[in-house]
Amino acid sequence: MPRAKPRTWRGAALAKELPVARVLVDKGVLHLDRYFDYAVPEELDEQAQPGVRVRVRFGAGRHRVRDGRREGGGLIDGFLVERLAESDYSGPLAALAQVVSPEPVLGAELLGLARAVADRYAGSLADVLQLAVPPRSARAEQRPSPDPLPPPGVPDVGSWGRYERGGAFVESLASGGAPRAVWNALPGPEWSEELARAVVATLASGRGALVVLPDGRAVARVDAALTALLGEGRHAVLTADAGPEKRYREWLAVRRGAVRAVIGTRAAMFAPVQDLGLVAVWDDGDDSHSEQHAPQPHAREVLLLRAAQDKCGFLLGSWSCTVEAAQLVESGWARPLVATRDQVRAAAPLVRTVGDGDLARDEAARAARLPTLAWQAVREGLRHGPVLVQVPRRGYVPRMACANCRAPARCRHCAGPLEGQESGAALRCGWCGQGEGAWHCPECGGFRLRAQVVGARRTAEELGRAFPAVAVRTSGREHVLDTVPSAPALVVSTPGAEPVAEGGYAAALLLDGWAMLGRPDLRAGEDALRRWIAAASLVRPQGAGGTVVIVAEPTLRPVQALVRWDPVGHAVRELAERGELGFPPVSRMAAVSATAEAVAEFMGAVELPSDAEVLGPVPLPVTGPGRPRRVGGPPPGEHWERALIRVPPGSGAALAAALKAAQAARMARGGGEAAVRVRIDPPDIG
Repeated sequence: MPRAKPRTWRGAALAKELPVARVLVDKGVLHLDRYFDYAVPEELDEQAQPGVRVRVRFGAGRHRVRDGRREGGGLIDGFLVERLAESDYSGPLAALAQVVSPEPVLGAELLGLARAVADRYAGSLADVLQLAVPPRSARAEQRPSPDPLPPPGVPDVGSWGRYERGGAFVESLASGGAPRAVWNALPGPEWSEELARAVVATLASGRGALVVLPDGRAVARVDAALTALLGEGRHAVLTADAGPEKRYREWLAVRRGAVRAVIGTRAAMFAPVQDLGLVAVWDDGDDSHSEQHAPQPHAREVLLLRAAQDKCGFLLGSWSCTVEAAQLVESGWARPLVATRDQVRAAAPLVRTVGDGDLARDEAARAARLPTLAWQAVREGLRHGPVLVQVPRRGYVPRMACANCRAPARCRHCAGPLEGQESGAALRCGWCGQGEGAWHCPECGGFRLRAQVVGARRTAEELGRAFPAVAVRTSGREHVLDTVPSAPALVVSTPGAEPVAEGGYAAALLLDGWAMLGRPDLRAGEDALRRWIAAASLVRPQGAGGTVVIVAEPTLRPVQALVRWDPVGHAVRELAERGELGFPPVSRMAAVSATAEAVAEFMGAVELPSDAEVLGPVPLPVTGPGRPRRVGGPPPGEHWERALIRVPPGSGAALAAALKAAQAARMARGGGEAAVRVRIDPPDIG
């Protein structure tokens, strides 16, 4: 018998049964988003099972045929999807080059979910599987997973009893039910234990559970709560911080059925939990839940697909409430899990406001950034514990302006904004990073500067001078604190980086509310309220002296919702207005971004549904040199336009299919065509 050449299997016999392997090649291009058939050599028959990783030759033409078998092409990775007796392709087949690992990592359920996500977001199946299946680690595969443990006992409802239907929700999970709920959590640290009890109740029914959280700090809190209730070895933690080998080992334990509960960040939304009984997501309004890689799915939407596919329970929890969560309740798909107003008043801190009128009458506010009411709240809070100060902007002074004419201070090299680094230090451009030691105003010739926006470090410096005997700590992008002790201290934090204080904060200041509400975005009010409530939820209840002071106009709807602690009412009203205007989530929307010529060519070629409405195109802001590029934004210096396409409910699948077909046709033509970016359900539509 002739010896087969490595990875070509020339002259090698094929498998006697099911000699055809259907393979998904790892090519994330839309016009190749389909399966390809390959011949299975007899020596690979036993290892080439559905779900394993393989390597195949891809790209050989029809003329590269020898002895009835196609040869040539480059080696590429892929997944073996199924084995067949014969192929529906009439030409000669190339042989499988190699079975990378006999470990089956792609099951039928995960493949079906990935296909549903790819179709919903007009993406390719290969791109979704890159997000769903972690990279291989041979050492992790060689280590056996632990034996599965028996189901735990049914837990008591615990603090779920604070909610009107909380006890019934936990009992339904424990009895094998599949309840669907939108949970508006009470302020305080109990949310992690309540989430852990829902997981334990699901495990007690003999099923699995999956929880997706926005960041590693939230994962650590739920991890500690689950360990306290279940002990070690009952759940897996899937985060990027764990490292590739450990993460893959944990993922394999879930895939093999050794572990039935999973918690993690957004990558865990595809975790292959067996016999899924509950999927849960915490704080779905956080930007971290939106995947940055193609096709950019959102964790909430993926878990909704899983709940429908596996017919399991669904829990969406947050201190606040997004418009999407309100729509789930209004449509009847999910039930609300809320506490009574008496419970809310008992758990929430006292919220006070400082508006423009108060600032105008306040001598201290005109001289400094700290109004009298805020200064009094800080002084009183420091007698009893730490005080949290939330500042919307990081850095020292991220925006400067001329003190005479108020013209923004710009860099001479790239026209970027000049930033103050430290007191007395030279200015530096926020885009290109070049220093500026001799600035003068090109409008009026002035040499004096004033701060337009004050950052977290400058705020910490000012508070340190105002309260010289108190320690000042900062938490932000450069260094995020997880916890702070209960001793009196000032904790200055940017939104989302607030550490948890032992026993809760005595008071909190929410500064510069205009900076969060003034963003030109449809979600500005909703996002500002979510960040305010997240910070205020770390403060002690009003009965224990907890006070929150927000510096924002009191008549604005998000501020009033914070004062009343009514995020659900705010979301319901936002949903009604979105419905009147035809904006998401009432409608489905897609964004098409490219140069003006490419957008016009693409929109002329795509066959949109009859009920589709095109908004625009309009120019996008130009990304300056040295600035971080936003997801979906134009490359630095390029002028792009964006067209929005919206369709009514029920036509979202048709819109995604039409955009995917048009994009696949462009890619198939190849050549030097300009790139066109398509994103379904863009999070920011201006």
